[in-house]
Order: sequence, then C-alpha cells, then structure tokens
Amino acid sequence: MSAAPQSTLKHLVELTRSIIPPVHPGGRPFVLAGLGATLLVRRFSKRVGVGGGILTAWLAWFFREPQRVTPQRPGIATAPADGTVSHVVEAVPPVELGLGGEPMLRVSAFLSVFDVHVQRIPAPGRVVKAVHQAGQFLSADLDAASEVNERNSVHLRTRDGHDLAVVQIAGLVARRIFCDVSDGDEVEAGATYGLIRFGSRVDLYVPLGSRVLVEPGQRTIGGETVLAELPGA
Repeated sequence: MSAAPQSTLKHLVELTRSIIPPVHPGGRPFVLAGLGATLLVRRFSKRVGVGGGILTAWLAWFFREPQRVTPQRPGIATAPADGTVSHVVEAVPPVELGLGGEPMLRVSAFLSVFDVHVQRIPAPGRVVKAVHQAGQFLSADLDAASEVNERNSVHLRTRDGHDLAVVQIAGLVARRIFCDVSDGDEVEAGATYGLIRFGSRVDLYVPLGSRVLVEPGQRTIGGETVLAELPGA
C-alpha cells in the first residue's frame, strides 16, 4: 500500500475514534454480553434482535471513554467527572483517608445515566491512599450520600504539595465502583482512573482558601472544566 492511502486510512481511523469513543474496560463485559444475547435471540425473532442491538449500542455509549484536553496550567483542580454541580460546601473529608477533622471545600457533581461515567484525576501528583468503604445506596443527589453511601476515596497529593480528595459515590442504581489506582501511584491530570456503573456522584475536596470557579447547577466536563484554583496559584 502506498504512503497516500496509508495516510488516508490512518486519518479515517483517528476521525472515527474522535467521533465514536472507545468503551471503558469496566463496561466491555456488558457490551459483549449484550452483543452475544442479540446474536442469539435474532435467530428466533428479528424484532427482538433489533431491540437487543439498540440496548447493546446504548451500553457501548454509556460506558464510553472520550478523549479530553486537560488544562495544564499549575495550581488548578479540574473536574473528576462529567455531571451537574449539586453542592459547594465546607465538609470534613472521608475519615478513612486520614486527612483529619478540619473541613475542606467540597464540590459535588451528580452524574445522571446520560453522563460519561468514567472518573479522571483532577491534578498531577501522587496517590497517598485509595480506600473502598461499604455503605448504603441512597439517591446520589442527597447531601447525606457523601457520608453514608458506598464509596471509593482517593487521597491525592499534588506536585505543589496540596492535599486533595476525590470520592466516587454509589447511588440508587449504581452497584459497582471501579478504581484503577493504588497507594503510591504517580498520576497525571485528566487521566482516567475509575468508573461507576450507572447513576452516581463524585465529590472533590480541595483545601480551604481555594477559589471555587463553579456554582450549583453548572455542568462540568471531566478532565476539562476547572473547578478550583488552589491556594498560592
């Protein structure tokens, strides 16, 4: 194959990837199961097979992991998830992270079933601690969900020395939280680190003195929206 057709093919592949994002590994078993079931039932009923195909396509769309362009300027924390800001309050971070009893600023984002459900690192740094905590499954838009719902909490120390906490919170429908980082991992802002299966919430805790740049009701784009300027930025 000559250089020109190869270049054209490569461009088409990149264009397709930009339009149709890949599926997060945590969602691939669901998509493959849906595809297998669709092929099976289609032998007996084309109508049911069409419905299965639509459901499989929805699963692939739900578990999508789109590329994002993350701001690189120092001293900021970007949104760890797509969603709608539900609360901006002072709150004590999850006790299991060992960050003490002093409050921090908490920015909470509620994820509906229509949002991208992967979570992203809010700032470059090192994972100090990652902890899973069993709990209840209240509606994720309730303020109490931060304290009583099942969650996975990550303590992140930025390269500027700031302590942040990112908390994945299960909701009424969510029953599985994936977290792909461990204690001691070096991470980059905007990198995908987790997934919550079906409706959920993500909390970001930043130090007091940070300048929060979003308001309740505002939409966030994970890995792109700047949620806060950290102290000393």
